[in-house]
Amino acid sequence: MRLRPFRLVPILAALMLLAIPAIAAAQDDTTAIAAAIDSMWFVIAAVLVLFMQAGFAMLETGLSRMKNAASVMAKIFINLSIALVMFWAVGFALAFGDGNGFVGASGWFLPSDNVAADFPGYAESLVPIQSQFLFQVAFVAVSLAIVFGSMLDRTKFVAYIGFGVLYAGLIYPIVAHWTWGGGWLADRGFLDFAGSSIVHLQGALAALAGTLILGPRIGKFRDGKAVPIPGHSIPLALLGVIILMIGWAGFNGGSGLAAIGINFGDVIMNTYLAAAAGIIGATIASVFLFKTIDVSQMGNGAIAGLVAITAPSAFVDAWAALIIGVVAGLILPPIVIALERIRVDDPIGALPAHGVAGIWGTLAIGFFAVADKAGVDGILYGGSAEQLWVQFYGVAATVGFTLTASAAVFLAIKYTVGLRASEEQELQGLDISEHGMFGYPERFIDVPGATPEELPAGHAPAPSGAATTTKPVTAS
Repeated sequence: MRLRPFRLVPILAALMLLAIPAIAAAQDDTTAIAAAIDSMWFVIAAVLVLFMQAGFAMLETGLSRMKNAASVMAKIFINLSIALVMFWAVGFALAFGDGNGFVGASGWFLPSDNVAADFPGYAESLVPIQSQFLFQVAFVAVSLAIVFGSMLDRTKFVAYIGFGVLYAGLIYPIVAHWTWGGGWLADRGFLDFAGSSIVHLQGALAALAGTLILGPRIGKFRDGKAVPIPGHSIPLALLGVIILMIGWAGFNGGSGLAAIGINFGDVIMNTYLAAAAGIIGATIASVFLFKTIDVSQMGNGAIAGLVAITAPSAFVDAWAALIIGVVAGLILPPIVIALERIRVDDPIGALPAHGVAGIWGTLAIGFFAVADKAGVDGILYGGSAEQLWVQFYGVAATVGFTLTASAAVFLAIKYTVGLRASEEQELQGLDISEHGMFGYPERFIDVPGATPEELPAGHAPAPSGAATTTKPVTAS
């Protein structure tokens, strides 16, 4: 008997009903695999960004004086600890919690349940909220590390603690909420993919406020001119830059907040093209301005290029990344000179590398954005100046809020527990005066009968109670 086609319909329907559980299971498996891949990339990116703390430690130690090497490491450790605790307790809620256009107000102490109500922006994510936190807190730690780079060699350790608590717990999260937390800047179309303004500019602004209130290092300016105070290890500083470059792959590459459906390879390629262009730009500028190939400027040129591309890294084409990076490198040395002329002492160049480059990179979106990547065309692709205007007032709002809030906190610290080490402590070195140890003890030997007056200027005497007085080994 021949089976008529219409008689196949109920048979096929029955087979489809039987297949529904298998299809659902397959969909569940696909979703679980996607969640696992996204979560894994999130954690890898977070670890890469946390590794940048080692880069800051090496960079800042290398550009500080030998007598302050241990104090720099202590600062890195305490800042990272404060960032982790404060952002877990309150900062993540203020940045990403459900609230209003200015600040979040839910999800204190990062609860693992009720995520949809506390963090509506993360409600649809396949990645657990704890992994999201690890990635975001690494950014806070980077921003906080920038702050004290400009304040090396003369800041009291207690000031790091006081400012770190309020910066990680209040100042940084509020500005982050404006864009990444779905706040008022996000509503107006402001774009900052990975934090040229939110992370780097904020850190530089806080550094500027602290540096202005703190004042320059002893001997930095004489007779109206800046006197070079070289760091004790350029190789160490450049090692720090290389580590930072490695970490930036996670910094920008992970900011798509997923692995599946995100071309993070394109983002990372743009990142390193801008870094290379930044080095080239800073090299060219240093030759013209300093008549030499300044190695420290080359390192900061890499950082300036990386900072500048951080905001537009997912929104621009490769040729634009090169231009953004080379401009950041070219403007770096002139800004360094300009800051010294107005008597601003910035030992590691954080203000031009993270501040000015951060502003440039954020504004560059208005020029170079591509619609199929950013949702809007920049001026050079035929777009209007509206996006550039949005980027401008987003930067202006960040400058106004962060600079004012940071200055208020630093002034409060100055007039309570104190911000600056005493002149005696600064000359002695913070390793001994604050931490009771040498960062490089091998540089010193016991010399029975030596007196503190026999020690060369700038070297610390032995800690009080020591059996003998230490004296530097001049041969090394």
